[in-house]
Amino acid sequence: MAFRLQALFDLEAEITNPLDLTTVSAPLSMARQLTLAQGTGAGQADMIWSDSFTIAASGTQAVDLAGTLVGPFGTTLTFARIKAVIVAAASGNTNNVNVVSDATNGPLLFLAKGDGYPVKPGGLFVAYDPSAAGTVITAGTADLINLVNSAGGTSVTCDVVIVGASA
Repeated sequence: MAFRLQALFDLEAEITNPLDLTTVSAPLSMARQLTLAQGTGAGQADMIWSDSFTIAASGTQAVDLAGTLVGPFGTTLTFARIKAVIVAAASGNTNNVNVVSDATNGPLLFLAKGDGYPVKPGGLFVAYDPSAAGTVITAGTADLINLVNSAGGTSVTCDVVIVGASA
């Protein structure tokens, strides 16, 4: 089985200021190509998992990265390291989808266990670490990422992609 990932982040922006005799502008361009090849080292991955979730009001969806996820070919995935996490919140959501490293069994996706990031309606969270180390996953102690509906009243929907390595 071969693996390949390529994603492009391409930002083009411009701000202008119309003056009496001229208009000044400040264009900005920033592009980054994210690539991962087959393998388990730096710049490499060999596993991908994706799903779409609807999370009940004030609910939590735990994503267990060690031995419970089923991959695209029906095999159980056990990530040793994760290289990318993408969470896209539906634009029709009323509440945020909080991406949280579990306080007890979370990987150090953020600076500490229990930390997280709010993905607002229509928003996107992307973490990308092409290093050989990636984010280390350890079954039972550092393997849970929680997707948390930030409030009551309505459910939220999000799409999730996890890319990583088996060793």
